[in-house]
Amino acid sequence: MTQPRETNKASWRAEDIARLKKLMDEGMQVMQEIEDLKAGLSETVKAIAEELDVKAAHLNKAIKVAHKATLQEERDKLTEIEDILEAAGRLS
Repeated sequence: MTQPRETNKASWRAEDIARLKKLMDEGMQVMQEIEDLKAGLSETVKAIAEELDVKAAHLNKAIKVAHKATLQEERDKLTEIEDILEAAGRLS
């Protein structure tokens, strides 16, 4: 791997500048697409939450847990919380 050069734009070649411009254009497009997709997902989650009479936050959490496949980790966290509440006599 080559060492990064100093960011002295006077030393950049025309093809370097063209690559940077292309990267910026594509990066900005991807970022806009991400924003649009997140907004669409948010609207869908809100609508379905309302239809099912559940909290949108719970649906969002379920989506994240499913995506990251961390259900066991979440269960372990809840077990620890239950242990703390039980020890404190606060488990109802």
